[in-house]
Amino acid sequence: MVNYLRTAILLAGLTALFMGVGYLIGGAGGAVIALIIATVMNLVSYWNADRLVLAMHGAQQVDERTAPELVAIVRELAQRAGLPMPRVYVRDNPQPNAFATGRSPEHAAVAATTGLLQMLSREEIAGVLAHELAHVRNRDTLTMTITATIAGAISMLAQFGLLFGGNRDSNGGLGLIGTLVMVILAPIAAMIVQMAISRTREYAADELGARISGRPHALASALVKISGAAAQIENPTAEQTPATAHLFIVNPLRGHAMDNLLATHPSTENRIAALEHLAAQMGLGRFSRAPAMPDYPAHSASPWRRSNARGPWG
Repeated sequence: MVNYLRTAILLAGLTALFMGVGYLIGGAGGAVIALIIATVMNLVSYWNADRLVLAMHGAQQVDERTAPELVAIVRELAQRAGLPMPRVYVRDNPQPNAFATGRSPEHAAVAATTGLLQMLSREEIAGVLAHELAHVRNRDTLTMTITATIAGAISMLAQFGLLFGGNRDSNGGLGLIGTLVMVILAPIAAMIVQMAISRTREYAADELGARISGRPHALASALVKISGAAAQIENPTAEQTPATAHLFIVNPLRGHAMDNLLATHPSTENRIAALEHLAAQMGLGRFSRAPAMPDYPAHSASPWRRSNARGPWG
């Protein structure tokens, strides 16, 4: 019930932002049109946002034939978590990362990049996928996926409003100035909503994911590797669609290390500290920090493509 309430409040807030931009573009009529668009978009997002996000990032579905070990890991973790088997996807991208999406556990999907499958050990991959399944079990994926869709639309509509300069007669005389303010503030407000939800849910998913896999140290080690590599390897698709950044286990955008109001994720150090505390509670001892990450080529050919999905994951 709490998750459904959070989703309703989130959608109401983002819809209000959407209407505000519409008002500045076309006055009361623009606000009504924006409300209609937002309503349709919310319905479309509820039913299809997962497919849109997966398509946006070029994720390809895999199965026991194309990626047997990866699918086996997901199946084992889903059974431990008491979840239906989700769809499994792979993105041909050298940056190690992963995300989950879907409106419910029965309609969930998890996606991993080829970079993640190349750079991490089997235990670390399992830790990452357990984190994503924790999002599914906590029903975060509906909120996070719809947020990504609506926040991206708000940014596009705000830019559209800038081009048209606002309705000078119906917005109290603010005209272009009011529109400029909205162009700046609306995307930032949508981003802050994303960040507040994402940062809170990442800690919860780390803890539940570590309990599902039984290896908090493996997840901590994976976070170190992913964070270090993500700072060096660009994710062009994520850079073009920053509204989806909060979906990933580690921020895929460049320059994301600070743990402050404008960070989509908690800092890796803070997340590791929480996992160390959990490991101590589980009687597993302290996490031995991984060495500094080596330099990775910014654009390297993917072994996934070269070897037709053969490798340590399948």
